[in-house]
Amino acid sequence: MSAQIMESNTTSAATPAKSVLKLIVNNHAGVMSHVCGLFSRRSYNLEGIMVMPIESEQGKRSCIWLLLDEKDKLPQIIQQTQKLVDVLSIERHPLSGSVFEKTNDYFTA
Repeated sequence: MSAQIMESNTTSAATPAKSVLKLIVNNHAGVMSHVCGLFSRRSYNLEGIMVMPIESEQGKRSCIWLLLDEKDKLPQIIQQTQKLVDVLSIERHPLSGSVFEKTNDYFTA
């Protein structure tokens, strides 16, 4: 089953410098390793990762938010990520209003 790709309604036509990808994945051992391994093998830089289990009628799922500063590589990153078996859907969101912006105060010195 291939992942669905959705654009957030708030995404502008121009690709911003930082983007947030929201992945819905099957929740089982090794999924984070597969996602992070993909980024590592292709030398993509993940600026942030947040993961939470979510309730689903279809079984155990997790929501993974990835913060990326890879404007030029974003289409390739999305294309490669959707090929992962456990990735069920991908949504691209702007940094503005994202989970990373809302939790920024927790990580500043």
